[in-house]
Amino acid sequence: MSYNADPERYQQIPYNRCGNSGVKLPAISFGLWNNFGDEDPLSNQRQMLMKAFDLGITHFDLANNYGPPPGAAEANFGRILKQDLAAYRDEMIISTKAGYKMWDGPYGDWGSKKYLVSSLDQSLQRMGLDYVDIFYHHRPDPETPLEETMAALDLIVRQGKALYVGISNYSAEQTKKAAAILKEQGTPFIIHQVAYSMLDRTIETGLTDVLEKNEIGCIAYVPLAQGLLTNKYLNGIPKDSRAAKEFIPFLNEHDISSDKLQTIKALNEIAAGRGQSLAQMALVWVLQQKSVVSALIGASRVSQIEENIKALDNPSFTEDELAAIDTILK
Repeated sequence: MSYNADPERYQQIPYNRCGNSGVKLPAISFGLWNNFGDEDPLSNQRQMLMKAFDLGITHFDLANNYGPPPGAAEANFGRILKQDLAAYRDEMIISTKAGYKMWDGPYGDWGSKKYLVSSLDQSLQRMGLDYVDIFYHHRPDPETPLEETMAALDLIVRQGKALYVGISNYSAEQTKKAAAILKEQGTPFIIHQVAYSMLDRTIETGLTDVLEKNEIGCIAYVPLAQGLLTNKYLNGIPKDSRAAKEFIPFLNEHDISSDKLQTIKALNEIAAGRGQSLAQMALVWVLQQKSVVSALIGASRVSQIEENIKALDNPSFTEDELAAIDTILK
């Protein structure tokens, strides 16, 4: 049966202007970092993507190495796009990235022009696209001159393979330098994707000031701190959770101290007083930060997307709530 998008989808979610550009991003965007590999059921992937779009999520975020194996998320997204969502391509912002290892040898990693141009060509082929809306450099390269990396982003736009460019995981000083180069080139640099959550506020120590001064939007990834800012860990570490699995590199049991668990419980009490889950409060909290235009979520099932969207039913905080949250976090 062919897919027909919900005609009320654009009444479900607010859209925020991304930096000094004509692009508006949904307050919540959907990322395919996890659960879109070859071992994940394609039927579930399809259901999540269609539900997200029905709820007004127009921005889908990928990278060349998302899987597993690397490239699988883009290939699976491409299959679903062709089968179910092709008619809505012009209503979507599709982004991808390159910067981490994608293939063996000296040209499959980091930030050379050779790697970035080649990687995007492969990404477009996997997704069945002529262009992406946003192409990111995924992480700074300590060895390649920044001028070369930024020139590669400029070339990609001039080739028509991306409409806009962004960077990810750059420090405030690196972002400042990149912005100056891209401005001189006339490259449409509109967005920075960076980790930001109640439990990781690093961007507040300089990066948001740089972004605001240069009129660059920010999209926050891992706003739920790899699941810590959900109800999953309120009573300790479940045996079937990501944190209990030794092979998960980004969240392990030794990362979760008793103090952190107490912090999570205290935050949950404030969320309950707002009539929200902890996850819902955590999502709208990152949107309070200057320059943050969208919170990037992942999901393993449709119900998680539906719960996250409901966070936007109560997006504002009182001064007392913000003060109480700051006290807990400090």
